[in-house]
Amino acid sequence: MKRCFSFFFLSLLIVGCSVVSVNVSPSKTIKLAKLLQSLDPTTPKKQTLKLSKDILHKTSLLAQEFKLTSPPLFHNTLVNLGFRKKGLCYHWSDALYLHLLNRYENFEFHLIGANIGEYFFEHNALAVLKKGGVIEEGVVIDPWRDSGDLYFSKINEDKAYNWVHRANRGCLSKPLKR
Repeated sequence: MKRCFSFFFLSLLIVGCSVVSVNVSPSKTIKLAKLLQSLDPTTPKKQTLKLSKDILHKTSLLAQEFKLTSPPLFHNTLVNLGFRKKGLCYHWSDALYLHLLNRYENFEFHLIGANIGEYFFEHNALAVLKKGGVIEEGVVIDPWRDSGDLYFSKINEDKAYNWVHRANRGCLSKPLKR
């Protein structure tokens, strides 16, 4: 009983160590915009900058909504134990996907995953592609990896994960109107 109480008290203490707000720096916004621009240099720079701001802003809002704690694996434990409602990697990718879908005419958004089916190692993220592009040439958007501090890179340059398209995973509760 004493051990259970100690674990419960320690859990409550640690749960209080939340990530309050994720800083969205102008330099990070510009860095992401340049990376998105590299997908298709003919895309208007205003659109890539708008998309960059949108992704970073939504990531910051999700960090607050998910009552994010750090590191991400600890947050996953809190979700799995019921102390947090959301914040697993697929919650992030799904929320961003649904937020961005059909908003940008020059870009496509896809769900991607790595280590599919491996319970402790499976990971999900969002891919941004130029219209008609292929996953391998896209940009990975991964807010889970660094506890809400958005990680992004070209998919083929991300050495931490071997990403694959998850076309059939689906996160839509009802079909979208096109």
